[in-house]
Amino acid sequence: MEKESFITQDKIFELYGDYILNHGERPKNIYRFAKDNEFEEKDFYNYFSSFEQIEKLMLVNLFNKSIELASEVNDAQEVTSKEKLLNVYFIFFENMTMNRSLVLMILGNSKMHFAKVANQLKEAHRNFIKTLDFNDWEMIEKAKDNIRNFHEKAREEALWLHLVSAIEFWKKDTSPSFEKTDIYIEKTIDTGFELMDNEPLRKVLDLGKFLFKENFKKN
Repeated sequence: MEKESFITQDKIFELYGDYILNHGERPKNIYRFAKDNEFEEKDFYNYFSSFEQIEKLMLVNLFNKSIELASEVNDAQEVTSKEKLLNVYFIFFENMTMNRSLVLMILGNSKMHFAKVANQLKEAHRNFIKTLDFNDWEMIEKAKDNIRNFHEKAREEALWLHLVSAIEFWKKDTSPSFEKTDIYIEKTIDTGFELMDNEPLRKVLDLGKFLFKENFKKN
């Protein structure tokens, strides 16, 4: 009778995280990684296709768990879209801080590597933004359908670039308990919402360009 595998997605996350923290690099290959941890290579492929995919999904996993943890508060009717976003962000950065050494290794130092490893996080973030209700904004209510759809895409991109800027800030933050990151998130998300809520659509795009330039021009 075939032995039942103990391996799960979360267990592979744990084993892989332990390995790269202890060795400073990825395992040599999936066969060796599985054998050293006493499970079958085929069980690995039930959850992942590669080590790179583990790293991408680790970030997505942290973000999705943050959404779940925030849901108890965010499901309340009186909570605004901005508050929902902040609640998720604060929990997400707390989760990243709890795994800071691992997250920093996964994110790397180059913007090209970040773009590659964070592409599935971007999709998860976009899906979350779509759940937020922005329909009470006067600017959106008055817009024609084609402008409204374009505005939605611009908003998703601007908010993603804001998250990227917050992650870059967190990576460099040396304040106790990374408290300056929380301040940065709250101050800059307020600016973003004010620009999108009260100014023409052009300001939304300007916000995205500004965040991109400020966070990558020196890299």
